[in-house]
Amino acid sequence: MTALSNHTSGFATAYGVDPLSRSIEQQFNDLFEKEVAVFLVSTGTAANSLALATYAKPGGAVFCHEDAHINVDECHAPEFFTAGNKLIGIGGEHGKLTPDALRTAMDKVPDNNPMHGRPAAVSISQVTEFGTLYQLDEIQALADVAHSRNVPLHMDGARFANALVSLDVSPAEMTWKAGVDVLSFGGTKNGCWCAEAVVFFNPGDAEGFEYLRKRAAQVFSKARFISAQFEGYLKDDSC
Repeated sequence: MTALSNHTSGFATAYGVDPLSRSIEQQFNDLFEKEVAVFLVSTGTAANSLALATYAKPGGAVFCHEDAHINVDECHAPEFFTAGNKLIGIGGEHGKLTPDALRTAMDKVPDNNPMHGRPAAVSISQVTEFGTLYQLDEIQALADVAHSRNVPLHMDGARFANALVSLDVSPAEMTWKAGVDVLSFGGTKNGCWCAEAVVFFNPGDAEGFEYLRKRAAQVFSKARFISAQFEGYLKDDSC
């Protein structure tokens, strides 16, 4: 709230090209130890749905745990924003996918067979909906399965900071260094009012995302107020 109030006076350029928003983008580069493409949105549902929409395909299938938030708690928003890509829920103890279960499920959607559709993405939650954690080698193993079918690994990081603290690892180690391609970076669960981010670790993957974000009504004229929340959240590595 202090960070928000600090930016309520004076003039600022609209629609996310203000100096504060630009500085937040650089902070994400620093946080993840590489150049990333970051887009701020207001809700986790928007972050998850638009991240997956970036990789959507006609007849696409998104593989996730059967109890994943995107599968049971987002009113089918991922299917809506991906223009009908199907979520395929996979069982697994304590809310976690295993490489073998993922590979088996993906084998049922073979390449070059329009009857069955085709893989579009794999999504995991970190922390999971059961409060469990993927270890770094587990993330890498799932990424290897996803990449073997030429699809990205998405991480729903609504409780991303909690996982970092529990595992005592860096943001880079828990994401792109372990094979994650795109992250829904959560702020709301850790004190922000309405601030989430979609982070692409290969900036080229983000081509066209601005159009998806605008069409989803997630482009704000006073974008600095989303950025201000991240300013407070990221201050002194407090996340």
